[in-house]
Amino acid sequence: MLGNAVLISVLVMVVLSLARINVLFAILLAALTAGIVSGMGLVETVNVLVSGMSGQANTALSYILLGAFAVMIGMSGITGMLVSRMLAVFNGKRKWLVLAIAGIAMLSQNAIPVHIAFIPILIPPLLGLFDKMKLDRRAVAAALTFGLKTPYMTIPLGFGLIFQGIIQAEMEKNGMPIALKGVTMSMLLPGVGMVIGLLVAVFISYSKDRVAKEADKLDMPDIDIADSLAPNEPDTTWRLQHTMTVLAIIAALGTQLWTESLVLGALVGIIVLFGTRVVKMFEGDRVVNEGIGMMGMIAFVMLIASGYATVLKETGSINELVEATTGIIGTSPLVLAIVMLSVGLIITMGIGSSFGTVPILAALYVPICMAAGLSPLATAALIGTAGALGDAGSPASDSTLGPTAGLNADGKHHHIWDTCVPTFLHYNIPLFIFGIIAALVL
Repeated sequence: MLGNAVLISVLVMVVLSLARINVLFAILLAALTAGIVSGMGLVETVNVLVSGMSGQANTALSYILLGAFAVMIGMSGITGMLVSRMLAVFNGKRKWLVLAIAGIAMLSQNAIPVHIAFIPILIPPLLGLFDKMKLDRRAVAAALTFGLKTPYMTIPLGFGLIFQGIIQAEMEKNGMPIALKGVTMSMLLPGVGMVIGLLVAVFISYSKDRVAKEADKLDMPDIDIADSLAPNEPDTTWRLQHTMTVLAIIAALGTQLWTESLVLGALVGIIVLFGTRVVKMFEGDRVVNEGIGMMGMIAFVMLIASGYATVLKETGSINELVEATTGIIGTSPLVLAIVMLSVGLIITMGIGSSFGTVPILAALYVPICMAAGLSPLATAALIGTAGALGDAGSPASDSTLGPTAGLNADGKHHHIWDTCVPTFLHYNIPLFIFGIIAALVL
């Protein structure tokens, strides 16, 4: 197991990321490591990596267009009004501001399933407010990641319905039928772990004053958009352009929900803002440049991460890793839970997708759980938690890339040390503990 390509590759990615190597290079070198260790060779590994990048092409284009749309919204002046209102409501109440952000993030997964699309619109205008309040941005990163993860784990709506549906379908496919409500019940205890992690982050770990450092160009780029997104003295007079901006946001959201396409949703919003002259056509170059500056990094990381996931799958080492664990599990529910969750953590840290990890784990672990006498509820809790582990903290996950894209809009937030490490510690540890508890009591 110690020579497994996935295990070595993920370790390389984590070490390089912690050493402040740009996440793009860290993932590339990790992919090459996986290919070499598995015997694929450099040329074949690169070819597989490039071919696999197409799996996230739609997502990458979506993020670029959403970045441009966010810049246009900022140029309308409506974000300045938002900052003024937020300052009036949450002045001196920074912990409640963070919890409010967590609540908004939760809505993005279920009630209004836009995923991370809201982050470049909501967060950059608030960065100046965060600095005035001396709010630790790591708390905001924890809140955003909480809102991006917890709903799909625990609530069978929107992305949560997809995630829990995958668990149900894969368990049934492998001989252990379970109702969807059973999957939902099984994920409640891991959800409690997520809540505890959020409260610890907000009220203990990051509750003290912290002034963000000047631009740190070691990871995400320094982006000069602060003036357009969050002016120091915003005009609070409601104007026609603000009404048109709200209509553009509604049109973008409605289009996305109707077509299930982030690309079309963002494009419609951009067309409305240009068409109503909220943003003039001659400002198109500025919109594109700043939009790419805001979301271009996350788009390219998602492309490389997709290629990396393809390399890991092509090596065959994921199945080898899972199979290697079966010989040491035995029938002890405690040992089974620890090993399953550990393997899930490693795989998800590598491929950055909770949704993609579940089918891999379910195929081999459902028979093991049945042999050990675990109930369907306990099995669902283990598979769901093992899949969710690593989503927080993975350098290649949109649950960490999304928060960084917003919080680093002024170049003062480091992806690894200010997003990945805090979210890894505050969510993976309680998820691991409560996943074990679920396996033993359900």
